Amino acid sequence: MLTLKLITEQRDRVISGLKKKHFNQAEEAIDQVLAIDKRRREAQQRLDQNLSEAKKMAAQIGALMKQGQREEAEKTKQQVASLKEMNHQLDEEMSQAQRELTELLCTIPNIPYDEVPEGRAAEDNRVVKSNLKECTDTDTVGNWTTNPVNEEARLPHWELAKKYNLIDFDLGVKITGAGFPVYIGKGAQLQRALINFFLDEARRSGYTEIIPPTVVNAASGYGTGQLPDKEGQMYHCEVDDFYLIPTAEVPVTNIYRDVILDEKDLPIKNCAYTQCFRREAGSYGKDVRGLNRLHEFSKIEIVRIDKPEHSKESHREMLEHVEGLLKKLELPYRILLLCGGDQSFTSAICYDFEVFSEAQQRWLEVSSVSNFDTYQANRLKCRYRNPETKKTELCHTLNGSALALPRIMATILENNQTAEGIRVPRCLVPYCGFDIIDGK
Repeated sequence: MLTLKLITEQRDRVISGLKKKHFNQAEEAIDQVLAIDKRRREAQQRLDQNLSEAKKMAAQIGALMKQGQREEAEKTKQQVASLKEMNHQLDEEMSQAQRELTELLCTIPNIPYDEVPEGRAAEDNRVVKSNLKECTDTDTVGNWTTNPVNEEARLPHWELAKKYNLIDFDLGVKITGAGFPVYIGKGAQLQRALINFFLDEARRSGYTEIIPPTVVNAASGYGTGQLPDKEGQMYHCEVDDFYLIPTAEVPVTNIYRDVILDEKDLPIKNCAYTQCFRREAGSYGKDVRGLNRLHEFSKIEIVRIDKPEHSKESHREMLEHVEGLLKKLELPYRILLLCGGDQSFTSAICYDFEVFSEAQQRWLEVSSVSNFDTYQANRLKCRYRNPETKKTELCHTLNGSALALPRIMATILENNQTAEGIRVPRCLVPYCGFDIIDGK
């Protein structure tokens, strides 16, 4: 959440940033924050004054008793007792104000960086890079020559999965429901190959692998901003009040909740492979066919904890890492800088990676790489100690998919169709042990 220091010292900048995110109650919410904080500080000031006065009175009582002025001593005792009762009320007032303040701050999104473009929705995002020749926002892969598709067999991945017995969507419906596919044979092998390839590439880039729980408590959901904003999108185990994770970002980032780190250990670089679970309530239509949108899927996440002055460099390195994966997979991709209105609740800046689905003739998001500035760290109380000032300061947190598997699998199948079968990207052959999927 936003810090009080930022809101107090840069009110106009915060309101302007919130408006860029199309948070309609920006001025009202920020002024309410400042009003509650004023109430809390005034109560704190009165409490401090009362405590100081009570301390002086307590010293006077002993002196009055020595002088034999018992009546005056008793009056002073009553005054001290009255101050204590008032202090109890002030303490309650401060606690109530703090609860209201925290609750309100949790409803206010992060503010975007200056370089984030204006805009309301996905159509306003800015394409900053593509590996397609003469790229424009409306490009198809007609210019893609490295990995040409078989024009006579341009099938969508759900048909290819059935043709080559790679993924059984109907069996998933039988076992669980729609959005829970079953991978079979070479489909399962290719899925496992992608997981191991992504993890090995992350390790080579200096990330430490983590195997976290895929179920978290409410405090963890709160720490990274999934709660109280997105509880309707997560599967909730009501008896134990646990949540199935929507991404490994949640458990991995929460490793550093309530932790004070040494500056010399930053940046911390972790990666994790997990199953991810999303209810995707309200999703329907052609965009959810096959692997396009699932309730359970595999993903490798990269997470960084860094100093504020180095976090932009960390973000750049993460973007290069994800782009490197797509290059090795020989997939047509583009990178988009998200506009203010299309950013997540918690991010300060976010780049999306999309790959082109040849059979569906559209772009599919496969990764979001975000810098959250201090927004998550403030909720997590994730800090580091500045060796010069000896004071603790909030870290910056960053994360990104590297990569999410369903749409990568879909585009590998669709973009690699040949007359002989589906060609496996060269980087995956050592992992899966075959270079073509031909149904044999």
